[in-house]
Amino acid sequence: MEKFIAIYRAPAAAMEEWAKTDPEVRKAAEAKMQSDWQEWATSHKDAVQMSAGLGKTKVVSSEGVADGKNDLMLYSVVEAENQDAAAEMFEGHPHFGIPGATIEIMTSKPI
Repeated sequence: MEKFIAIYRAPAAAMEEWAKTDPEVRKAAEAKMQSDWQEWATSHKDAVQMSAGLGKTKVVSSEGVADGKNDLMLYSVVEAENQDAAAEMFEGHPHFGIPGATIEIMTSKPI
């Protein structure tokens, strides 16, 4: 089995619009997405080694450190036979309930 990193992305503009949604509507939709996510995670529990949310961004460059913003939301570490198999497990994922959301699957190679 190989290891892969799944990066969950959502456009910052979509998230900003979502934050403007009526709190009751947003709360109900987020609860459904969390429930759907748990169902997905349970059905893939043998492959998903870990998942974590990503927070505020600091960008480090040769000029120093600055606040940043990007569309990265979460990541998961998964095991699969190959990259195609890893990608297939994310088809229909609840993350796609966010407009413009994508999930990128990359091979993980220890250094």
